Amino acid sequence: MQQAATPLCSPSLPFSKYPLVPPLPARLSPALLPPSPLQLLPFKPPRNYLPSILSPLHRTCTRRHSLSLATQETVETSKGESEFVEVGYISNVHGLQGEISVKPTTDFPELRFSKPGRRWLRQLVSGKDVIREVELVEGRGHHGRKSWILKFGGIDTVDRAKLLVGSTLLVREYERPELEEGEFYSRDLIGMRVILKETGECVGTVVNVFDSGGNDLLQVMLYTSSDVPDGTGKSKPAEAGVSGHLAWIPFVEAIVPDVNMNEREMRITPPKGLLELNLRLDERSKKERRELEWRERKKFQRRLIAAKKKLCEMEQKHVFDGLRYGDKSKRGLLADQIVGVNSKLLQQALENIEISSKRCSATELISATRTKHIKSSLMISKEFITCANEEKLGANFKLQEKGLSLISKGKVAIVLVLNDIETGKGDNPGVGYSESSENSLLFFLQKSLSDDQTFVKIEDRVSVPLILVCPAQEIQSLQKLFSNNDYFAFDSNKVWFLEEEKIPVVSSSEEEGKRHKIMMKSPWEILQSPVGSGGVISLLSSVNILENLSKMGVEYIEICSSSQNCVTGSPLLLGFVESRKAEIGIKIVEDTKDLEESFDMIFSLNFMRLLAQQIHELQFYAIPKPNLHVEMVDKEWIDVVPSSPNSYELRSSIYSSLNACPMEKICVMEITE
Repeated sequence: MQQAATPLCSPSLPFSKYPLVPPLPARLSPALLPPSPLQLLPFKPPRNYLPSILSPLHRTCTRRHSLSLATQETVETSKGESEFVEVGYISNVHGLQGEISVKPTTDFPELRFSKPGRRWLRQLVSGKDVIREVELVEGRGHHGRKSWILKFGGIDTVDRAKLLVGSTLLVREYERPELEEGEFYSRDLIGMRVILKETGECVGTVVNVFDSGGNDLLQVMLYTSSDVPDGTGKSKPAEAGVSGHLAWIPFVEAIVPDVNMNEREMRITPPKGLLELNLRLDERSKKERRELEWRERKKFQRRLIAAKKKLCEMEQKHVFDGLRYGDKSKRGLLADQIVGVNSKLLQQALENIEISSKRCSATELISATRTKHIKSSLMISKEFITCANEEKLGANFKLQEKGLSLISKGKVAIVLVLNDIETGKGDNPGVGYSESSENSLLFFLQKSLSDDQTFVKIEDRVSVPLILVCPAQEIQSLQKLFSNNDYFAFDSNKVWFLEEEKIPVVSSSEEEGKRHKIMMKSPWEILQSPVGSGGVISLLSSVNILENLSKMGVEYIEICSSSQNCVTGSPLLLGFVESRKAEIGIKIVEDTKDLEESFDMIFSLNFMRLLAQQIHELQFYAIPKPNLHVEMVDKEWIDVVPSSPNSYELRSSIYSSLNACPMEKICVMEITE
């Protein structure tokens, strides 16, 4: 595989060159600078410069057939000959002798931080980015932490060192290390022509490279001389030149087999539909687009203000500290995450921490059915679960036929929770959707969907809405998997790809009036963890899918995990729920140890809509975990390396929905050996 590391950004959104937050007041005025040999260089980006939305941990180069990549070194260029590479940021002061602590953003820390010589710092001064030359005297790795301790010439006091906190450390671009064959710096890919290998047609130019968490993505500006789909599936030829239409291309060798740095071109072999996937088409004038972008920025600012207000009410103001440090891209990254925090869900989870909530186990559910606490129960042998033979199923055959009838009529939507995707393993890392990755859950999913004996029958799929929930970094791979396989006979207009619900990790400390603080992975990155299966209910209620399903005539929603036992779907359980007029149906397997990882439940759409209005019925529980994080202490960023659990990851189980349902409206189907 070949991969180019890039800024963290959702692959489904077009890149915006506008900062998410306005420039902040200057932290450092030239008048306050002590006499030193620092040279001041005004920072002026070139005309075509696109600022990056960077994570504190981002990549530098790409290596074919490997996921073990260097971190990206982002090139910044001042007018003329001054070109720089970002290699780290100064996080805080170390000791009393003017030393500073640096978080690396390079895969060459020994070269960048231990070898004395000239370096440069980019700082915000009077609202403008400026670059200052410094002399690195010595540097050493900080044992036990992912940081380096540096000593600059002329900086020998804590007060002088504090003035550098928040600065970005740079080196000259020509000092970049030589890469091995098959490796590329992401900046070198930008501006390259993209040519269809089969026809020799030049279809566009690479304008940016993004790290999607799995495969890196090339953002390509298409030429209008190419036939570009107009959104209806028809090709629309246009005048020659750059169209403004953006397409995403995974930077993997199977799709981008040839990269010619000398000719500044790459040849691609895109699968069917790839150039249309996530294509942005905009027929509005430049003025109209600018007005729309202005309105979007204003809208985002209002959302940011509202999100900050909510977090202030929850006494989480420390999350905003990073907005006063770093460059615009880093502040923009933090602003984006602040807006994305589900404060309602977080507040509910924090309220549940002090309440002891009991998790449901398979044994307890089986016991409840056998003691008749749950009156509507059905026991069936595992060997008959997918059997269509009337003789073997006996009286249950009619239930299965009823379930199959509901599926064929489009009365059932399936939500598949891909909670254990493993990509990048085996001999072909990073190609999670490929037949060669037999250890990958995506391979298992492809195999299941390709076999109508283990999933919804192919002739019925066009009627069945399908919702896939997975980690953000896997959405692009899933979309590509479905695009390459003609959506496995499902209607593409009825397939949704949703990012799993996440919630901030909080401190487990009971100090400060038992207030649990949101933990920060870096000054500009909130530490988050998946909510768990209960997050699916919150997710469905927040993206308007329930309303769409209702308009399609859906009456039931089946939510199942990606474990092998549950990916098959359950027409028998569906028929059982329908016959008993139940609101919830649960399939449990006798030998299942963890229902949270292997679940299959059916909800009536009416009850799911009720749950969406009563989301407070969801219960959360806290899982103690040790987590590395940063804190601001006395205006300095401090790395915290725990020796024992210091945080809570907040989880919610889909079984907590049972609290909102009367027992007589619950059905349980037990699968026995």
